[in-house]
Amino acid sequence: MKIELKKLRYVYPSGEEALKGVDLIIEGTDPVALIGQNGAGKTTVVKHLNGILRPVSGEVQINGERIETRSTAQWAKQIGYVFQNPDDQLFLESVKKEFEFGPKQIGLPAKQIKERMEWTAELVGLSEKLDMHPFDLTMAEKKFCTIGAVIMMDPDVFIFDEPTCGQDVQGNLRLHRILQTLKERGKLCITISHDMKFVADNFNRIVVMRRGEVILDGSAEEVFAQVDILNRSFVLPPPITRVAQGAGLQQTVFTTEAFMEALENERMV
Repeated sequence: MKIELKKLRYVYPSGEEALKGVDLIIEGTDPVALIGQNGAGKTTVVKHLNGILRPVSGEVQINGERIETRSTAQWAKQIGYVFQNPDDQLFLESVKKEFEFGPKQIGLPAKQIKERMEWTAELVGLSEKLDMHPFDLTMAEKKFCTIGAVIMMDPDVFIFDEPTCGQDVQGNLRLHRILQTLKERGKLCITISHDMKFVADNFNRIVVMRRGEVILDGSAEEVFAQVDILNRSFVLPPPITRVAQGAGLQQTVFTTEAFMEALENERMV
């Protein structure tokens, strides 16, 4: 899977220029995090990947095919989008029906839907709640319901918009397992997040946006070492990373164990 943005520009009807010529290539199956302050253009970018938004100028290509060649519904079979607010995505009277809806629309056989549902429900932690109305779920469970509904469609690319909102530690661990499982199945996951600890724990590549432009693109170690640039983007590294930087450690660390090891190494120098 290869996603390529070439000088992507987008202007909202209000006249606000949300994207200012973004160039970006994402390919393979390594999960990618998209970070930056509110209004940086993150959601605007990902809404171009399945045609929800169309460029004012520039190009979006999926495996070499321009986004304009298909409708959003057609791209949805290949690019799955999980919205930030699950209430914007849930509309049926049970979790089971939410999971069944997409596969039924594309004519998937009943046996295959059943098998896929059992696997998906287990992965997202809703095996015991398939008969519940989605609006009777907790906010975290609603999020996993929308994730499950998209997984049921088995797209090549998953876009998660702020999946950690409303999640506790166990929810974040489940998200970690979902990301790892999807990668193992050859899927590409692109995730928008303001939770920098979650980002550092789960993503080898991080793209930082500011005012409609990409200003950093690299590994977690490379990106979170750029303190001055991150400050201009109103992005703070994970707490333990900031402690290490405040202590003057040269190594960029993300865990307590790495912090203690880096501290010991500094003392030995």
